[in-house]
Amino acid sequence: MIVLGCVPILTFALGTWQVERLKWKINLIDELEEKLERDPLTLPKQINLSAVPTFAYRRVLLKGKFDYSHAMLVGPRVRDGAHGYHLVVPLVRPDGSTVLVDRGFVSQEAVASSSWRREEGDVQILGMLRTSQVRNKFTPDNHPEKGEWYWADVSAMAEFAGGSAANVQPVYIEEIFDGHEGEASSRIEHGIPVGRPATVDVRNSHASYVATWYALSALTSVMFVRLLLKQRRTRARLPR
Repeated sequence: MIVLGCVPILTFALGTWQVERLKWKINLIDELEEKLERDPLTLPKQINLSAVPTFAYRRVLLKGKFDYSHAMLVGPRVRDGAHGYHLVVPLVRPDGSTVLVDRGFVSQEAVASSSWRREEGDVQILGMLRTSQVRNKFTPDNHPEKGEWYWADVSAMAEFAGGSAANVQPVYIEEIFDGHEGEASSRIEHGIPVGRPATVDVRNSHASYVATWYALSALTSVMFVRLLLKQRRTRARLPR
């Protein structure tokens, strides 16, 4: 009885905690979306790496030349039922510094035939500043020596592209694609990378957690009351 009586209190407390987490997550998403609406940044030659998380999701404008000799394929990935990879290419900027650009999705067929498009000469890229991806426990280890990248480990990618000796900075930008789905399908068919939309992709499941914990609290409260009433009726029937 004591344990069952504690369950509604505990689950109610957890539901209340998730309400606070929900408010925090909504504020975070609002803040990131506000960042996306600001004018694109121009990155300095030497980027303060400790400040990168503060500027995550800010749009940035880049110019330079792609170094396809150090291109990396991260995956496998799936986009609208098509299998493929994300193409990450170092971008050598006019000031001599290099950053990493995730150009987006390329199909498995384009990778197998090496037919994905390689832009030569100077390019201009609109992208979104990001940090390293969070690796889950099911993601395999990267093997740069084999060209196997399963997740975006920005520091390891920067080292693979030449490291500090080649002035490669562990800064990761995802190229933005703002076209429609028809254009995206055409690009994939012709081996042209398809970047990501300029949207915030932070997961927010706290509302479902709130509903779950409060529902459990209500259910266990009903069970506790019914059990308590049943015990009282049983005692009332006993001879005195």
